Amino acid sequence: MTKRAVSFPIVATTVAASFGFGIVQLDVTIVNVALPTIARELGATLAGLQWVVDAYALVFAALLLTGGYIGDRWGAKRGYLGGIVMFALASSACGLAPNAALLIAGRMLQGVGAAMMLPCSLALINHAAAGHPERRAMAIGWWTAVGGIAVAAGPIIGGLLIGVTSWRSIFLVNLPICAIAVWLTLKCEETPRPAAKRGFDVVGQLLSVIALSAVIGAVIEVQPRGFENPLVWICASIGAAAAIAFVCWEAQTEAPMLPLSLFKSPIFCGAVCFGSIANFTYYGIVFVLSLYLQRVLDYTPLAAGLAFLPLTATFLVVNIISGWWVGKAGSRAPMITGALIDAMGFSLLAIVATASVPYWQLAIAFVMMPGGMGLGVPAMTTAVLANVERERSGIAAAVLNAARQAAGAMGVALFGALAGDEPHHVVAGLKVSAAIAAVLLIAACAIAQITIAKKKVVHA
Repeated sequence: MTKRAVSFPIVATTVAASFGFGIVQLDVTIVNVALPTIARELGATLAGLQWVVDAYALVFAALLLTGGYIGDRWGAKRGYLGGIVMFALASSACGLAPNAALLIAGRMLQGVGAAMMLPCSLALINHAAAGHPERRAMAIGWWTAVGGIAVAAGPIIGGLLIGVTSWRSIFLVNLPICAIAVWLTLKCEETPRPAAKRGFDVVGQLLSVIALSAVIGAVIEVQPRGFENPLVWICASIGAAAAIAFVCWEAQTEAPMLPLSLFKSPIFCGAVCFGSIANFTYYGIVFVLSLYLQRVLDYTPLAAGLAFLPLTATFLVVNIISGWWVGKAGSRAPMITGALIDAMGFSLLAIVATASVPYWQLAIAFVMMPGGMGLGVPAMTTAVLANVERERSGIAAAVLNAARQAAGAMGVALFGALAGDEPHHVVAGLKVSAAIAAVLLIAACAIAQITIAKKKVVHA
């Protein structure tokens, strides 16, 4: 078979998988520039705005394991299509929501669809690129590039849509995108399913949802209620207890949704930790930056969206470079280099952020932050998929991204709590948050150095 014949299904599957992943990532950040407008029109508090962001990320993270399990058991193509349809219906609900409570409910339903789409999209790519590690690395680089561009373009697209129509359009725009994604996915090949059917781990799923929801909910409620509030400690305790029970249950049940043997691999564990730090720092900072640009620097939603423009171009170029680099040399060097660049970008932001900073100083940081993340994330994802059996690629991708999404939600909650409501609090909170992010990314460099193999990955 010619190289062209081999590459065609990989390219076609990558396009289909990237299209849906782009929608998932777009809705992580597109809502950020709409937060002040939503607060005015729907009367949402700061805590309510955090829930508009985190309700999506929380459900997304909590159900990713289920999405990965369903993709491995019933086929990634079926799971992916089901997720797209659910996402479209939920986007309609968000766009028509008459109050903040129903908007948050719609965002939770979006999280359900996203949890199906993300692990299944990676499983589709891993299946199409089986036996071709360099092509897999490049495909993941493009997949990550589309997601990274969507994250970076979210504030820009949101600002443009709000400027022309209303905040509701940022959700309704998903409908034609979902329709195209369905059409593209129907042309993909279904992934193989295991011959022996395992039972559905209902107990494990319930425990994972309780653990993630309770812990992230506790973090979100710290800002309005304070650390000493009993509800915060009750939620945190329930989350910790559910997490311990989940691990114990998965260790003894015959058909675990999360095979704990995955964690015997240092590469897998290192990549999960690295990805968690990347999401915690990036999404937390983007949330605070959206408040900073509009409440401190008095940018309009459109201007705030355009201010994020350097992030978009940087993600595109660097993700592609990362895919090429990983295919040639392995994952460790891009991960370490990316984390270092990211740390420098956050350090610069901590220094220059003031109530009257010129934009060009922010723009330098806005290039470095996605530049570092764009190098590290494709390399991290490739390291995970290259070191698990193809039959487990869905659940492995789900574990990686569940950790990342949970960390991103906690980053929004913690950095949002540091920022507060008043403009001078936002500036101080942004500086402290950026400094914390820089320190964490230095730790991520050490994690990659210790756990990720230096040699080029050659697994099928």
